[in-house]
Amino acid sequence: MKALPKQNEEGMSFQIAPLVDVVFVILVFFMALAAQIKIEQILATKLPGLAQSDGPMEFFDEQLITIDSGGEVALNDEAYDTPRSKAMPELRATLMRMQQASVMTSTQLVVTIISDEYALYERTIDVLNALAAAKITNVSFTVSSDF
Repeated sequence: MKALPKQNEEGMSFQIAPLVDVVFVILVFFMALAAQIKIEQILATKLPGLAQSDGPMEFFDEQLITIDSGGEVALNDEAYDTPRSKAMPELRATLMRMQQASVMTSTQLVVTIISDEYALYERTIDVLNALAAAKITNVSFTVSSDF
């Protein structure tokens, strides 16, 4: 026959075994947590928070001018002017607006000229003249045969 739990004078029973189990689980949890805190202190990691900067960050606005072998000039994959146009008024006007916008937003405008290896050198000079008219000085060059 099964033994009944002991009852106190008021007729209620009090079981201590589940209480010991819960306390033991809580103890193991806090022991494991304490071990993790020690590991975090050893690693010296910092959580993300407010960024401290020494000065203003510079943002670059890079524009790509491509010149194909036929003399067609494109700014960010949009064709400008005709291949025979030496003055390039559309490109010049667009570059001037970009330069004004970069001055107003305090960003640095960088232009990369990607020229086809068979493009005429004269066409590259036309693009440089348009950049000079727009007062853009940060210019880099590259040659590509993947048009």
